[in-house]
Amino acid sequence: MKSRREILRLKALQDKIVSEGKVLSEDVLKVDSFLNHQIDPKLMQEIGKEFADRYKDAGLTKILTIESSGIAPAVMAGLILGIPVVFARKRKSVTLTDNFYSADVYSFTKKVSNTISVSKDYLNNDDVVLIIDDFLANGEAAKGLLDIVKQSGATTSGIGIVIEKGFQPGGQLLREQGYRVDSLAIVSSLENGKVQFA
Repeated sequence: MKSRREILRLKALQDKIVSEGKVLSEDVLKVDSFLNHQIDPKLMQEIGKEFADRYKDAGLTKILTIESSGIAPAVMAGLILGIPVVFARKRKSVTLTDNFYSADVYSFTKKVSNTISVSKDYLNNDDVVLIIDDFLANGEAAKGLLDIVKQSGATTSGIGIVIEKGFQPGGQLLREQGYRVDSLAIVSSLENGKVQFA
């Protein structure tokens, strides 16, 4: 049973998606006014609180996300939980030359593949990890992050998603593989330019 606070947080997110999100096609939802380009700090704080509430008893030691749109909700959750946030880099850094985990990730929206990487200094086999990302569509980013957690020997406690496109297969595939997936807003359709929630 959802608490009143959880219902209000989820409604605030859905209201923001409806009022400010732009449906670009039946597959693409643009939310750059509050999540992907400009960030609404108050909404991100509420999202962080929601993930923190859901995972407060999971024994988490790290939050793992991917640059750049996953960073804001991940940092807010990390702040509330009092644990570090690690983000996978999409571009090669001059300071990250060796001693890192890497995985290939295909971006459905950008139609490009990236090799993401995380320094071995920040993830190890003692860690219990919550993965957080902005969108879940086909699950490619989540799969890449799960691969990195597996390489490190750490444990994945769950996957926190701000917006899941429920009409694409990522969420179902991850759940079928036994992963806990917590999506705060599940969009069931973008047909006719309208956002419908599951």
